[in-house]
Amino acid sequence: MTVLVDVATLCSIVKRVGITHFMAGMEKTMRRDFKRWREFDKCARVASHSKLGVIELMPISDSCRYAFKYVNGHPANTKIGVPTVMAFGALAQVDTGYPELVAELTLTTAIRTSVTSVMAARALARPDSKTMGMIGCGAQSEFQAIAFHALLGIKQIRIFDIDKSAMDKLSQHLKGYPELEVIQVDSAAQATKGADIVTTCTADKTWATILTPDMVEEGMHINAIGGDCPGKTELHVDVLKQAKVFVEYEPQTRVEGDIQQLPLSYSVNDLWRVIAEKEVGRESKQQITVFDSVGFALEDYSALSYLYKLVQEFNEGETIDLIPQLDNPKDLFVFVSDDADEQIANKHKAA
Repeated sequence: MTVLVDVATLCSIVKRVGITHFMAGMEKTMRRDFKRWREFDKCARVASHSKLGVIELMPISDSCRYAFKYVNGHPANTKIGVPTVMAFGALAQVDTGYPELVAELTLTTAIRTSVTSVMAARALARPDSKTMGMIGCGAQSEFQAIAFHALLGIKQIRIFDIDKSAMDKLSQHLKGYPELEVIQVDSAAQATKGADIVTTCTADKTWATILTPDMVEEGMHINAIGGDCPGKTELHVDVLKQAKVFVEYEPQTRVEGDIQQLPLSYSVNDLWRVIAEKEVGRESKQQITVFDSVGFALEDYSALSYLYKLVQEFNEGETIDLIPQLDNPKDLFVFVSDDADEQIANKHKAA
């Protein structure tokens, strides 16, 4: 039988664990998986682009499990009351191909993206970082703020969005974290001034320059998560040129990330090598670092694996007949034969 984790089930699990503990557990799982990067069969995600957005499939596997995510990105969706990003995914056994888990990944992706950002900042930002500037206060912003506060010790966050109501929404949600000082500002430049870490998380599918060189300060770590498809960027190209740039999976980031603005000959660095302690990340307090994050399938593999572990631990989720349960594996027709209803009913009674 396959376990189904829908939105209600995910929310139940997160509430049982607590959002910050859920994030911490996911980061631990993700760090473990990044350290064994070479064990995974990897490829860039398969994308279908349209004028209004993109729909993507993100597959990955190791010797034990195969995972994939279906995900979209449609910036105009909010105008019709639909999320910009929606996703679901699956986890299957490699030796048999049997699907163990089918899960919602819209909320889970928001959490895993924030966890990935923290994992990168832990490796690249100055260890004494306490302040963060955030440009963009959409659906991802609360998760980023909470993860950086709870897992990395950020004490103050200055936020900016061209939509004042989005800033109000974020401020309201963060009132549950009284030790995190939240300051609304009037411009992106004000948000970044004096910040140890800057997070850019805008949604528009455009060649944008949310962050310009004059806004970047010595020793800053930039967490660029909004540029994630061809023709969509957030950083001025000169910001990249003055920083040490880190990516998840270079073949994918070259097409989708902010580094699509750079020639292929321009050298970038693999985040996994820093996580696995094979290379040094930040080389000095003064160095500027950029995590050009587009989201990679290994992060979803980690998220699904962690979720499946909790599902089993708490006995959560609904078991579904996603795959026919056969007495004779060579006889599939029995399910559409004249006595199919009776046979299916008998199988349910036996289960």
